[in-house]
Amino acid sequence: MEKLKIGDKVYNVKRDGFEDLARYTFSVVEKTTKTLAILKNGIRLKNDPKMSYIMEDIGFSVYRDYATHWHVVSLKAIREAQIENEKIKAIDWFQDKKFTIEEKQIIYKQFSELNILTNIEPKKSI
Repeated sequence: MEKLKIGDKVYNVKRDGFEDLARYTFSVVEKTTKTLAILKNGIRLKNDPKMSYIMEDIGFSVYRDYATHWHVVSLKAIREAQIENEKIKAIDWFQDKKFTIEEKQIIYKQFSELNILTNIEPKKSI
């Protein structure tokens, strides 16, 4: 298990609960001291590799926050971050978008053609 060196790329993943999407943060080791690795985003990691099992086998804990680990970037992490970022973009777009009736009809028709409409009870009029 090697210590971090200047130029190493690392990442962290945060979630707000099990149902939340994974939010990836990437950074680069900008400086090292005898015991720390300081990232470009200012976060200080203990430069002491530990068994992690959170995202990768090896992790580096944040100085004074030992429950938060950063990991050396892997191709798997990059791909998973791309997938999660696409989900986040779609969710954000739907939350911000105000649909016209025509757009709603297009979406409904497309869902109907794909046979993926859910069983939604029609609203009862009073």
